[in-house]
Amino acid sequence: MTDRRLPDAGQNRPEYTATTAVIGKLFAVLDHLAAAGGQSTLAHVAAATGLPKPTVHRIIKDLRSWGAVEASGDWLKLGPRLFELGQLVPSTRNLRSAALPFMQDLYEATRETVHLGVREGGHVVYVEKITGHRSGATPTSVGGRMPAVYTGIGKAMLAYLPSEEVDAAVRAAGPPRTPTSIASRDVLNQHLATVRERGVAYDREESQAGLVCVAAPILDRTGAVVAGLSVAGPAGRFTPARFEAAVLTAAHGVRRMLR
Repeated sequence: MTDRRLPDAGQNRPEYTATTAVIGKLFAVLDHLAAAGGQSTLAHVAAATGLPKPTVHRIIKDLRSWGAVEASGDWLKLGPRLFELGQLVPSTRNLRSAALPFMQDLYEATRETVHLGVREGGHVVYVEKITGHRSGATPTSVGGRMPAVYTGIGKAMLAYLPSEEVDAAVRAAGPPRTPTSIASRDVLNQHLATVRERGVAYDREESQAGLVCVAAPILDRTGAVVAGLSVAGPAGRFTPARFEAAVLTAAHGVRRMLR
């Protein structure tokens, strides 16, 4: 069996040039700010996007006038207008409303971090997260994203997608994040086959060392995957297999509510 290594995400990164449309330049700036944790500087934005500084300056000026970006000294930050607009996306709002009661039940049962995520390209975007004082640290945040192939939620969703979309996720994954990250397309195929058989996916310290999780897909009435639900905790304390049934039950509950 051929062992195909996962390529570096840099091979698939968009190139923003002077010929890019205005809307493309605008999203290039916003994408960089999002990837930088919500804040950056004009110089870093220009370097990361390849756009001239005067162009970035004009875009930032417009974004600030719309409340999409704020400035604090040399720092540029994503503004509250983006949060306001994001809360009004119907599909996400409906999904969160349907999932929150089941997420709260999962948290009460485990006292560990509960995630709700959707797929965007080759990444998982987290749309809700419940955590507590006892929960271990996770590399996730609401609105943040992670490579799908290195997460439980990501694999739970990829298992129900066509092979070409899995290929795209592989190309977007970037280098392994930990020594146990899946670094082979063939191994990933085996994982996805197990997900389809058992209905759950695992992250065994693949996204962050010391962090494990169990996840289940949320399917719509046609059987298409729309989201994923997971519980994550520290490897030394949390045993994901104990909560397979609970995560599956919650995912099925969300599916019924979405119907």
